Amino acid sequence: MKFKVVIKKSGDWWIGWLVDLPGVNAQEKTREELIKSLKVGAEDMLKVLSEVKEEELVTVEVGE
Repeated sequence: MKFKVVIKKSGDWWIGWLVDLPGVNAQEKTREELIKSLKVGAEDMLKVLSEVKEEELVTVEVGE
């Protein structure tokens, strides 16, 4: 699978998050470490999502 990632340098840190998989974000000292952390985060999130039972899913309405 491929995901879009936002990556940027902030001071001495690299920060990033997956656009297509909310909740996956990371902060690391190098770009390479950041990409590695985001891959691990994506794998972990996909595993969690695959374990969610249908009866645990709910829909909420936000805004007016």
